[in-house]
Amino acid sequence: MNTTSSLREDARAAADGIDEARLWRRLAEMAQIGAIPGNGVNRPALSPEDITARALLIDWAQARGYGVAVDGIGNLFLRRAGAEPDAAPVMTGSHMDSQPKGGRFDGIYGVLAGLEALEAMDEAGVRTRRPVEVVAWTNEEGGRFPPCTMGSMVFVGAKPLEAFLDVRDNAGIRLGDALAQTLAATAQAQPRAFATPVAAYVEAHIEQGPLLERSARTIGVVTGIQGMRWFNVEVSGESAHAGTAPVSLRRDALREAVAMIAALRELAADPGDVTRFTVGRVLVTPNSPNTVPSHVLFSVDLRHPDQATIERLGAAVEPLCRAHAAACTVRVTPTLRDDPTRFDAGVADLIETGAAALGLPSMRLPSGASHDAMYLSRVCPTGMIFVPCERGVSHNEAENATPADLAAGARVLAASLVELANR
Repeated sequence: MNTTSSLREDARAAADGIDEARLWRRLAEMAQIGAIPGNGVNRPALSPEDITARALLIDWAQARGYGVAVDGIGNLFLRRAGAEPDAAPVMTGSHMDSQPKGGRFDGIYGVLAGLEALEAMDEAGVRTRRPVEVVAWTNEEGGRFPPCTMGSMVFVGAKPLEAFLDVRDNAGIRLGDALAQTLAATAQAQPRAFATPVAAYVEAHIEQGPLLERSARTIGVVTGIQGMRWFNVEVSGESAHAGTAPVSLRRDALREAVAMIAALRELAADPGDVTRFTVGRVLVTPNSPNTVPSHVLFSVDLRHPDQATIERLGAAVEPLCRAHAAACTVRVTPTLRDDPTRFDAGVADLIETGAAALGLPSMRLPSGASHDAMYLSRVCPTGMIFVPCERGVSHNEAENATPADLAAGARVLAASLVELANR
């Protein structure tokens, strides 16, 4: 059984130094950058709002004397020195970008909980052997520039930066151009190479689901992340007058796109409600009420924790879309392929032990959402800490979490980082 003696003295001191009011105040301040009605946030990746948020984070870090670095995709690193400055760092963090109608805690909580953990170490006089870093990963959401988790993907070498520079948002802006503006705005940061060594990585996040709240547990010990397949489907037909073109002769791209979506929904039907299928983006051209659509682009997001199932579902997308293309042509482009991820058992045990030692009830659970931790697990021992969010609501202006739960997650995070950095 875990006991209070399971934590090192310095790890407990760091956990006890977490300042709930300071963490909550900073979350509120960040939520003003890109604020939208309903307590939500719209802070797209590599946008002016993102640049403003980065500047504020850098200000807070430099006030503490932490090193600031940035790599070629804009991943932002804050470094608290260790007794062995050349040792591979223990890392924590998450992302600062949001969905178009996102919440105040998704992503940014993990960044600010990491900063709070560093400050708690300072104030408790904790010295670590390894440096400890907080990272704000670029474009985790993929809401502006698909796919998601782009910054961590490039950092670990899963995809080269060049593969994404020509990706465009809905307004036609190139990612490469938006990235150049962001990097120019953080010119004071030291340049950082990709694929630098990492000793371990722990990410704190709101659960984005209802399990912790329903079970009255404060800490989620995340065991892994389900597999994911993303596609863009483009259906090309021909514009025509809505009042004069016979229906039987139309090459109606939207009509056929709807048929494809219905077939994909049937493919993903699951009585056990484990499979996740979403069409979250639809662009219609010319998008006029009295014109037959000539072109439709829609996204497909499929998720499942079982490798064989996600392989089967992903492989069926293109043949099914082609089978429902009658008068139109169709092009299916895979944009993301992530297999199910299992996190390091030792890191999970450490998080669970820390929660018990701090008197915080925990449970093990998988993540249905993707996170940057998924890619870090390819290069170092990795884990995640979840805290409850109200009714499991996320990617929504109503997203909410309590100051006490957020501080509890930061306490477990601080203890875990100290334990890992002093091994």
